[in-house]
Amino acid sequence: MNILLPTDAFPPVCGGSGWSSYELARGLRGRGHTVLVVQPRPGTPRGTREKTYDGLPVIEFGAAAPPVPYLRNFFKNEKLYAQLSMFLEELIARERIDLVHGQHVMTAVPSVSAAQRRGIPAVCTIRDYWPVCYWSDLIHTSEGLALCPGCSAAMMTACVRPHAKALWPAALPMIPYMRGNLRRKQRGIAGADAIIAVSSTIAADLRARSREIAAARVEVIPNPVNVRALRETAATTRSPIDGPYALYLGKLAPNKGTAGLVRIIEGAELDWPVLIAGDGPERAAIAREAAESTRDIRMLGWVNQRDAAALLAHASLLIFPSRGPESLSRVLIEASALGVAIAAMHTGGTGDIIVDEQTGLLSATPGELTEDVKRLRGDAELRARLGAAARAHAESRFDAPAVVARIEELYLELVRGRA
Repeated sequence: MNILLPTDAFPPVCGGSGWSSYELARGLRGRGHTVLVVQPRPGTPRGTREKTYDGLPVIEFGAAAPPVPYLRNFFKNEKLYAQLSMFLEELIARERIDLVHGQHVMTAVPSVSAAQRRGIPAVCTIRDYWPVCYWSDLIHTSEGLALCPGCSAAMMTACVRPHAKALWPAALPMIPYMRGNLRRKQRGIAGADAIIAVSSTIAADLRARSREIAAARVEVIPNPVNVRALRETAATTRSPIDGPYALYLGKLAPNKGTAGLVRIIEGAELDWPVLIAGDGPERAAIAREAAESTRDIRMLGWVNQRDAAALLAHASLLIFPSRGPESLSRVLIEASALGVAIAAMHTGGTGDIIVDEQTGLLSATPGELTEDVKRLRGDAELRARLGAAARAHAESRFDAPAVVARIEELYLELVRGRA
C-alpha cells in the first residue's frame, strides 16, 4: 500500500509521539509498504520543504502561527486544518495514496477530511486528551488529583484560572471559542474509518466524554517501541555515574506531577543520587527545591534519545509521579523493556503498562508513591523481580513488530472494505 502519515512531530528532534510515528513508519516500510510523512511546522515560512530521515521521505508544511495565546491556537487548529487538508488532498491524488493515518492534534482532523473527499480510508491515533480537553490533560485545578468531569462552560471557567493565572478574567471571553474548538475536533475525528486509542483508559474516556466519538469505531492499539534497538543502544552506553541512582525522565510540567518530586525524594529518604532529566515550565522551581534539599539531586535538562536510553539502562529505580491522566507513557514502556524497577502513580493508561506488584509498583497518592520509592530502595530482590517481569511484559505487548502488524491488519481490512 501507499500510506500517507501526517504527524505533528517526527525525529530527529521530538518527544514520544514523534518517535512512535517514526516506529510506525519504519515498521510499515519493513513490511513492504511505501510511506510518505507530512509534518506541519507552524511558525515557519509558508510552503513545503522536502527532507528525509532514515530514508523516509518527509514533507514539512510551513504555516503561520503568531505567538499570541488563543490566536496561536486558532492558527494551529482551524486555520491550519483548512490549509493542510487541501494540501493532503492534492498529495493523495498525486501519490496515489491508499490510506491516510493522522497522528496527533494538528494532523488528525485534516487527514480525515482529505481522505473523505478522496474516497479512501482514514485512521487517526489519539495519544492524549486533546479531542475532549482544550488543554489536553483534564487538569482544572492547580492542586489535587481530581480530573475535570467534562468541558462545560462552568468547568472551563475553573480550568482557565491555573492556565491564565492572574490574567484569567481576560481569558473568559475565549470560552465559547474553546468549546467550539473541541466540538470541531470531535466531529472531525469521528469521521475516521477507525480511531486508534493507545490505551484502554483513553478509549473509555473518549467514548464517555464525546457522543460523536462514542458512535465511531475505536480500537485500542498501543504505541510501538523498538525493543531490540533500545536494548542494543543501551548495551553500548556507559553509566552516567558510578553506583546506583534513581531517575526521573520526562517533561517538567504540572500534568507530570513534578512539582512534588523533590518532596517525594526527601520523604523516601533516598540516599542514592537522583537524576532529573527533562525540561518544562516547572524546571526552575524544581531546581530551586533541589538546591535547598539535603539529598543529592542533579538536574540534567533535556536529553536526546540515546542519552535517555543510557540513563534508563543503568538506573536502579525510575520514579514516575504523574498527576495527569497519562495516555500511554513511552518512558514507562522503555524502562520496562530495559528491566528497570518502577514506582509510578496509577494514572490513565499506566495500568496498561504496569501490573501492580508484578511488573512495578502503582500508587494512588503521592504519599503512597513516596513509600513505594522507599520500599524499592531498600529491597534489591524486589527490584530485580519486578524488572525481569517488566522486561518480558514489554517485549510481548509493546514491541514494534507486533504492534505494527496489528495496525497493518486494520489498514488491510479498511482498504478491502472500500474496494
